[in-house]
Amino acid sequence: MQKYLNIFDFNQKVDYKNEILAGLTVAMTMIPESLMFAILAGFSPLVGLYGAFIMGLVTAIFGGRPGLISGGAGATVVVLMALMNSHGLEYVFAAVALAGVFQLIVGFLKLGKFIRLVPQPVMFGFVNGLAIIIFMAQMDQFKVGVGDAAVWLTGATLYTMVGLVLFTIAIIVFVPKLTKAVPASLIGIIVVFLVVYFLDIETKQVVDIINQDTLPGEELKSLSGSLPSFHIPTIPFTLEAFKIILPYGLIMAAVGLTEGLLTLNLVDEITNTKGNSNRECLAQGGANILNGFFGGMGGCPMIAQTLVNLSAGSRARLSGIIAALTILVIILFGSPVIELVPIAALVGVMVMVSVGTFEWASFKALRRMPRSDIFVMILVTLITVVLHNLALAVLIGVIISALVFAWESAKRIRARKYVDENGVKHYEIYGPLFFGSTTLFNEKFDVQDDPSEVIIDFKESRVSDMSGIEALNKITERYAQVGKKVHLRHLSNDCIRLLAAADDIIDVNVMEDPTYKVMVDKPLSKSKVDEPETKNPFKLWGL
Repeated sequence: MQKYLNIFDFNQKVDYKNEILAGLTVAMTMIPESLMFAILAGFSPLVGLYGAFIMGLVTAIFGGRPGLISGGAGATVVVLMALMNSHGLEYVFAAVALAGVFQLIVGFLKLGKFIRLVPQPVMFGFVNGLAIIIFMAQMDQFKVGVGDAAVWLTGATLYTMVGLVLFTIAIIVFVPKLTKAVPASLIGIIVVFLVVYFLDIETKQVVDIINQDTLPGEELKSLSGSLPSFHIPTIPFTLEAFKIILPYGLIMAAVGLTEGLLTLNLVDEITNTKGNSNRECLAQGGANILNGFFGGMGGCPMIAQTLVNLSAGSRARLSGIIAALTILVIILFGSPVIELVPIAALVGVMVMVSVGTFEWASFKALRRMPRSDIFVMILVTLITVVLHNLALAVLIGVIISALVFAWESAKRIRARKYVDENGVKHYEIYGPLFFGSTTLFNEKFDVQDDPSEVIIDFKESRVSDMSGIEALNKITERYAQVGKKVHLRHLSNDCIRLLAAADDIIDVNVMEDPTYKVMVDKPLSKSKVDEPETKNPFKLWGL
């Protein structure tokens, strides 16, 4: 029974007051963001709220770690915009469900652990880029209209908006110095709401976001609705339809998992705890499948709302559940109140979140970081900000970091050379032999001037890939062509297995060769020793 209790972390100590207040704060910041992304993509406002509710509830209960908040995120919605414009909402629901299937597969195959391969400079660039995106997104709230038709606020309307934003920021900065009993962000939202309501200040509200694309004479939209209902996406059950949604499903799954697992790592660092990446993949996948069949726009973990949640004192799953249920209550009953929340209050909260998200320590690290790491960090930040493609930014950062590592590792291979009392030339190899170091490896040998017998010792090295195997093959061929013997010594067991696996690619066996012998600690297999002699100059001799 305890095993099943641990699945939901019911044995974790919970500060119920902090969790409930944090959940309410998260809901207040999640609602306008979900609405903005839904409207941007051409969805109904309720599609955005259903996505936030379903993603938030499922991942809060089953996700990879407490404190992580998921909802209808812009990173995944941007992927679906082109599909919405070309084929409509039903294809979007099908693509969201398909993305969930891919995410489930990643979770079942336990591939989430590969997020550990993301280097720290990439993490710095990812976080800094997100902080800049969060801040830049708030600038859209100082405009009226949608898309290219949007224009900046002017005059008293602009000054009122700026003043309320600064008032909210001041509350968030100074309230914690007086009390931490209630999250400062929630206090800021409530105080600004009351000031605007009772002083009858004219400013932009949530209802204005909902109806910003409503034409004169059209019926005004509302957040009120009913419970999400089961609905199978009505698209043709054909291979052609599957080909249409396949690329969108794949990209959405990749973007969602990338942002989600990086956010999970970030929360791990902040809370000094350890999350479960594979479990998070499964939770995201299940939530997106439900979104596809219950009319939600899908999503992934949201770093801004997660940081709001953590800054409000949440460390358990309850806050995420409260946030999701709050969104549902607002859909069913509370829309008239939420529609009156001033946008300026929410902008103030998100500005402070962007300031808290930015890794200011990365500036100090610039003096100590290698130039390659600085380049990777800046590049990932720029790609994140310019393209808003988090998955692409992280992928490019990881590839460049891997290439830099390979180059640096390739330069580390070296050889200690000496001739013993028997006239045998020894090459003691240091460093890994792999695709990047094969050229330098080959340059270490003086085939023409070496004595008739040579020993290549791998005690301080290892053969890492097939390029290393081929390099060994080439060097032994060069010595064989001038009639000299070569011995390979101290090959590790995994190197020997690589040599054995290379039989089909390069001609390798372990029988005695009349020209020279290659020494290892033990024969690969008894059957190989009895093989007939071939023309291959590369032989392994068991000692």
